[in-house]
Amino acid sequence: MDILNIIWFILILVLFTGFFILEGFDYGVGILLLGKNRSERTSLLKSIAPFWHANQVWMITAGGALFAAFPHVYATMFSAFYLALFLMLFALILRGVAFELRSLHSSIDYAIVFGSLLPAILWGVALANLLQGIPIDSRMIFSGHFIDLLSPYTILAGLAFAFLFIFHGASFLLLRLADDRLILNIKRLAYPIGIIAFFLYIAFFAATGYFTDVTRNASWYSPFFIGAISLFNSVVATHRGRMVAGFIFSTLSVAGLILGIFVGLFPRIMVSSLNPDWSLTIYNAASTPHTLAIMTGAAVVLVPIVLIYQAWTYRTFKARV
Repeated sequence: MDILNIIWFILILVLFTGFFILEGFDYGVGILLLGKNRSERTSLLKSIAPFWHANQVWMITAGGALFAAFPHVYATMFSAFYLALFLMLFALILRGVAFELRSLHSSIDYAIVFGSLLPAILWGVALANLLQGIPIDSRMIFSGHFIDLLSPYTILAGLAFAFLFIFHGASFLLLRLADDRLILNIKRLAYPIGIIAFFLYIAFFAATGYFTDVTRNASWYSPFFIGAISLFNSVVATHRGRMVAGFIFSTLSVAGLILGIFVGLFPRIMVSSLNPDWSLTIYNAASTPHTLAIMTGAAVVLVPIVLIYQAWTYRTFKARV
């Protein structure tokens, strides 16, 4: 029944990849509100208004799948990242409330900026820690402190994620906005942001090979490399006014980054920095085969429904705003 462990690892990878692609441009649009006037901020938020609620569901679904398929990982992860997850939850709540109450005062929009930037950075820090390893003992219990999660490598990852999402958000806006003046403004911002995102991506790519043991898996670099090439193509395409190609390539860059992280981890999910044998894998941290079998049946039915609904939503609200 080991095949079910692999299937659920792949399914969780797909869910997190979908989340980072969709919520990634949400975060980027939220951060890009900074420096805009009230009218421009309203236009930017209208571009994601039909989608942002549904995009966040991917995170909830991925978290639920992780809890059901690999409960030991879920428990250890929440212990290790407790403070970081609390900060992320606070930022997301603030962001959601600001969306609903922004009509009360213009300054509320800056809560959306904060609620988009902080999670973008924290996700990068968290995923880099999974690769680098955290203090997990033989009982699968986190034995470190919050400060242990911060290092030059994980901070680099946080910045790489943030700038990648900002550029991804800009490429999305270029497809969604109808105001030529605002489109030109976003296009001018997208190029330097894309250049920074590309160099941070390359730096994170190189640092991952140096500071972690992903080289144990010979294929780890392929998704990272494809993601880097896609990001470069996206920057070039966006700069030349090929907006559709720019967004497709920025989407592939996000997908390549997440796929590279998961491939580098496999078959582990959380690496122990104390002893490699104490790492949590898809085998020692999984639910029972019976549980995985029942969940697989449910996923076969429900995941296509979610995908169809998501596709219908984007098709329905595809017009520029």
